[in-house]
Amino acid sequence: MTPPTSPAEEAAWRDERSRNAAHQAATIERRRAAETARARSMIAEFVAAATAVGVPTERLVARDYGGRRTYRTRLQGWYLRKNRSVAVGTDGEFYLLTTAGSLRARVVGATLEPAEPPLVLGQGARDGESIDLSEALERALRGETHRTA
Repeated sequence: MTPPTSPAEEAAWRDERSRNAAHQAATIERRRAAETARARSMIAEFVAAATAVGVPTERLVARDYGGRRTYRTRLQGWYLRKNRSVAVGTDGEFYLLTTAGSLRARVVGATLEPAEPPLVLGQGARDGESIDLSEALERALRGETHRTA
């Protein structure tokens, strides 16, 4: 598209760019929602299978953003990464195991909110640090992330 030369052309150009941006944002949101739904379905299947075969759960522990301190949580579940940064709770929710440190969290434990699960854990991380959710769930089902650091 050629640059606008009159105020009317400029307004039309801005309107078209706004429509294109809105369309692109809607497309991205639909794709993200579909991926989240797929990931939630995979997690639900994992929880059912892990419960059925008796894969042991653990009390989940969160770390502060600096990674220096750990905080108890009230959650039970399965870690999905050996570094224990993400997990699936027995409630079928996906959790990022980081929290803002506080004295209250040190005393009574951290409260974590469920997060939207991605199809790739650590996407955008350095090479070798990302893993497909399906592979992470399969490893957890085999007990490969249990009690390892």
